[in-house]
Amino acid sequence: MKVVLTGGGTGGHIFPLIAVERKLKEKMVSNVEFLYIGSGNKLEKDVMEKEGIKAVYVMSGKMRRYFSFQNVVDFFKVPVGFVQSLWILLKYMPDVIFSKGGYVAVPVILAAWFYRIPVLIHESDATPGYANQLLEKFSKRVVIAYPSAQAYFEKSKTALFGNPVREDISKGDKEAGRKFFNFSESKQTILVMGGSQGSKAINEAIIRILPKLLARFQVIHQTGEEGYENIVHLAGEFGIKAGREGYYPMKFLDEEILKNAYALADLVISRAGANTIADIAANKKASILIPLESSANDHQRMNAYDIAKIGGTIVLEESNLGQHIFLEKIEKIFDDENLKNSLAQNIQAFHHPQAAENIANGLMEIASKLED
Repeated sequence: MKVVLTGGGTGGHIFPLIAVERKLKEKMVSNVEFLYIGSGNKLEKDVMEKEGIKAVYVMSGKMRRYFSFQNVVDFFKVPVGFVQSLWILLKYMPDVIFSKGGYVAVPVILAAWFYRIPVLIHESDATPGYANQLLEKFSKRVVIAYPSAQAYFEKSKTALFGNPVREDISKGDKEAGRKFFNFSESKQTILVMGGSQGSKAINEAIIRILPKLLARFQVIHQTGEEGYENIVHLAGEFGIKAGREGYYPMKFLDEEILKNAYALADLVISRAGANTIADIAANKKASILIPLESSANDHQRMNAYDIAKIGGTIVLEESNLGQHIFLEKIEKIFDDENLKNSLAQNIQAFHHPQAAENIANGLMEIASKLED
């Protein structure tokens, strides 16, 4: 069985692909082969190399929802990426394609349709992205994570499976995390993340309240590649040294470090990407979600408020990241043990432990029907 994996180059696209890839390997051992087709950013290259998956990259244009000259430039990238995808698929000729959506998937799925290669699409968010809404017409099946997404797809080809997570992400070691971060047992821990690329707004909001936070808590802070140096500098202006005094900023948390960080954390402060939400739910953690204001179709806000409706998180808008309200929300959770426990309990409704297996089974079924 030959499988092509494709999707946009963020962690929210890549890590669910890896979860399904691992499940297929587990089921089929050596009888499955993978090829990843992506955009070629650093995260993609690092993850695919670590997983031992052959990767190739195509040109693709991004669909922006605002006026930009780059839209004109990117328009011409799509046909180039389509031709590249035609050549790649002709050489590899997979049995099935698993797509997480995003602009890079567009030329790949169009080329797959040309060769009549079956496609299974996964939509992570409460409101689907434009790419998946377009590509559904060229797919055999669609898997969704939120019931509200059903309204955007043909019902007969759609199934609600949830978001696949890497199984190991909820198997962290609290003591290993404490040792790695050199944290004390006497203070509770906050894990701060802004998505795989970091968040300038969250980074700056955390720094503003960092001295007050560290008087009571310990903080693991994923800053993103671009924000790291600035955050270390700003912390230094408060007399706080990175890696000391209960503050540990990192550019990126790889899987091994991240799972132990989750195990150690008492509260997670994060963007509201679907993949991160699934990881938080798998780890049964209380959370404050800060939706990205510029997210496509406002999907992060929709994700966050769907969970808040069932009491599974506290949502804080980016425009409300003032020092007092931010600190007040954090302290409110720690001062009310019942609230903290209920947030951790209720978000588990968004954990679907069988999602990766169900998707793997779907891909195997599609491939077997082809053979028949």
